[in-house]
Amino acid sequence: MKIKLIGLLIFLSINILFMSCNKKIAVGKTAVPNTDNELTPETACLLKNLMSIPEKGFLFGHHDDPLYGVGWKGDNDRSDIKSITGDYPAVMSFDLGRIELEQQSNIDKTNFDKIRQEIIRQYNRGGMISVSWHINNPLTDGDAWDAKTPGAVNSVLPGGNNHSKFMKWLQSAAGFLKTLKTSNGTKIPIVFRPWHEHTGSWFWWGKGNCTAEEYKQLWIMTYRFMKNEGLNNLLFAYSPDIQGPGDIYLEFYPGDKYVDILGLDGYHRDNEKGTEAYTKALNTILAFMTEEGKKRHKPIALTETGLEAIPIADWWTNVLLPIVEKYPVSYVLVWRNAYDRENHYYAPYPGQISEADFKKFYLNSKTLFCKDVQNLYK
Repeated sequence: MKIKLIGLLIFLSINILFMSCNKKIAVGKTAVPNTDNELTPETACLLKNLMSIPEKGFLFGHHDDPLYGVGWKGDNDRSDIKSITGDYPAVMSFDLGRIELEQQSNIDKTNFDKIRQEIIRQYNRGGMISVSWHINNPLTDGDAWDAKTPGAVNSVLPGGNNHSKFMKWLQSAAGFLKTLKTSNGTKIPIVFRPWHEHTGSWFWWGKGNCTAEEYKQLWIMTYRFMKNEGLNNLLFAYSPDIQGPGDIYLEFYPGDKYVDILGLDGYHRDNEKGTEAYTKALNTILAFMTEEGKKRHKPIALTETGLEAIPIADWWTNVLLPIVEKYPVSYVLVWRNAYDRENHYYAPYPGQISEADFKKFYLNSKTLFCKDVQNLYK
């Protein structure tokens, strides 16, 4: 069992905090910030606790963690993180790509029934769930990265040629999200992260493929649609790429009313050569996000990060941790460990060069995994 010097104090203080969140909250300026809609009590508690978690540390997350890993897929109760630490990540993320086409499996060839099952399991063990959506291009019917033909965003807005088509796609996603309930009917809180990395140009909704105003309309239309569908268990995370702070980060920002979490997707590129650039960029943008989070009363998060194949043995404790622990980051999530692509992984697995360092990272009092945070919703 994991032992940390202040583990008991963390557990007690978090549970005391959670006990104060046992009533349904009409969310507004005087209650949980960042939205004027009524959230489920569990979702309101999650949002409140994401504001407070940085006082103790940060939640660690991994994309598709229980679905597959290096050399395996679909095994029950398996996770590359768990294989190393005996614990699950506090945060797991999953993707809705292909739900718009009403397919049975998502963009990474994982059955949506399996994804639903693992989301429910993560909630039942007390962890948090995030959902992204690599949605197809509605203009070309290509994938999310088909950005050669501008105009896709404009085509799905009211009056556009693909508006009706896109509304059906939103309905497909909403239909799946509505099924994310426990056996007693409790809606599972979800951090929903649509239209991410828009400050880059690689997605059809990215900069250069639409105007800032079109992007804002797309975001608000998505937000209102989900709320009108009764999905009051969604928290919306805004996740630009790492290009820069200030005007770049906020250029496409749809407004405080439509955003619950200020996120950032920022990867470590070029291995050792890129360490200085990664450190400098994260420090710059996280400092900016810290001030914006205080001003807007919103939690901040590193919604995607990582170093592909982790060739730096002490990356966890000597690169990532020294950056993140300086800022009030609520959670940090690394991308997936692919089962079908060689060297496409962002978390260690048994025998990987950074395994020993990740164990040190896990034992650090600032890193919070599932056993550290038993329940974020009560």
